[in-house]
Amino acid sequence: MRAAKGKASNVPGAFVGPTRNEGLGRAGSSNPRGCDKRLSLWCRFPRPNGASPGDCGDATLKLDLTLPCDRIEAGDEFLSPEGLVETAQIAERLGFHAVSVTDHPIPTGTWLDAGGHHAQDPFVTLAFVAAATSRIRLKTGILVLTYRNPFITARAVATLDVLSRGRVSLGVGAGYLKREFRALGVDFEARNDLMDEYLRALKAAWTSDEFSFEGTGYAASGARILPRPVQRPHPPLMIGGNAKRAIRRAAELGDAWMPFLTPAEALSTTARTAHLNDAKELGEGIDYLRACCEKIGREQIPQVMVSGLTSWPDREGSADQLLERIADFEALGVVGCSVHIGGRNRAEWSDNAEQFAKEIIARQG
Repeated sequence: MRAAKGKASNVPGAFVGPTRNEGLGRAGSSNPRGCDKRLSLWCRFPRPNGASPGDCGDATLKLDLTLPCDRIEAGDEFLSPEGLVETAQIAERLGFHAVSVTDHPIPTGTWLDAGGHHAQDPFVTLAFVAAATSRIRLKTGILVLTYRNPFITARAVATLDVLSRGRVSLGVGAGYLKREFRALGVDFEARNDLMDEYLRALKAAWTSDEFSFEGTGYAASGARILPRPVQRPHPPLMIGGNAKRAIRRAAELGDAWMPFLTPAEALSTTARTAHLNDAKELGEGIDYLRACCEKIGREQIPQVMVSGLTSWPDREGSADQLLERIADFEALGVVGCSVHIGGRNRAEWSDNAEQFAKEIIARQG
């Protein structure tokens, strides 16, 4: 099997990381998140029309909301123009930092029946949301990077970032569904090497007006993807995954590490990721991330954004317990978490989102 090449003519192959004056925060330091308007990654990127509700002007952990685009059994309640607009606008009004979508273009029935979920096209969905909102960030959580030619992704992200006035956060992962890879004609066994290569290809495309890049089975020579993204040098690249390979990738090529909480063994099996459930295990991952950064000479570790904090209403704990868990994560240097809001229909979902904002967001800090 041929290894991924990933040679760029005008950008370094690995992400060096921010300078000391652009610190991303360091777990265990006196200011673990480094979260002020000069230092935070999210604050260094442009904002449309001033600060967003989830801006990092304060030191509060930011909460992202997963859009209920998987709820196809509910018909037009969620997956309709009206449903998508309403849920996104509610998230913005309530002060969520970002709305998030995932990526499964062709899942199998076996996986779905075992607890998997449907997903709509991430870029079409986020473009629709961008047109209906003005401040909330637009996040993929996650995009399976190896499913698409990297320059197709680079073009889609650049366009979305321009049209949303700089609101894109790109969460990416290597993927894990073998049959989905097979359906898309992508080599499953090469996915990790390809992902590293594709990250370099994205950076080549976004950081110069004209670039050249040679990859595995493709090459760009004197190519232009213009206009470039509004955010410079590019939209934040958040590396998803709990495995050590993913953590090393975040240190070498990412702006943030985005682990996924797996509270149940069944979820670890369905999502096929390393088990990670509590602050202790998360802290061990952050320690490994720091060690990886030290090994390559990166002064500041990537920010940490945790996926899967809770499904609200939380039937396993109280609001106070959830706030305590958030505080535990903040103490580790985590800057953000994503949550899922439940509801049988849009009205119930809206009520639950309002309750979450009142009992959690309003009480943070």
